[in-house]
Amino acid sequence: MAAMNEENGTAVYNAVEASGPSLARQKLENLLNKSMRIRMTDGRTLVGLFLCTDRDCNVILGSAQEFLKSTDSFSQGEPRVLGLAMIPGHHVVSIEVESDSLLSPRVI
Repeated sequence: MAAMNEENGTAVYNAVEASGPSLARQKLENLLNKSMRIRMTDGRTLVGLFLCTDRDCNVILGSAQEFLKSTDSFSQGEPRVLGLAMIPGHHVVSIEVESDSLLSPRVI
C-alpha cells in the first residue's frame, strides 16, 4: 500500500510503493491471452495462451501444446495437444512471450 505523508496540507505519495504492486499487476494484465512458451525442469516446453497465475508462480495456459525435448537438435517432433494446462511454479525454468502475439492488436 502507498505511504502518504502530509506536508503543508498537501498529500505526497511514495512513488516507489504506489507503483510497485499496481505496475506489476498492469504488466501481467497486458500479457493476458498472449502466446507464451514455458520451459520446464524436465525438458518439456509448453506453448499456449496465458490465462492466469498466482503468488506461487503457478501458470495456467489455454490451448496448450506440449513439445518434448528431442535428442536431435534440429527436430522438435509433433506437439501433443493438452488444451488447458496448469504448470506448477517450481517446475518453470523460463517463460517467453511469443513476439508475434505482442504485435497483434487486441480485439475487444
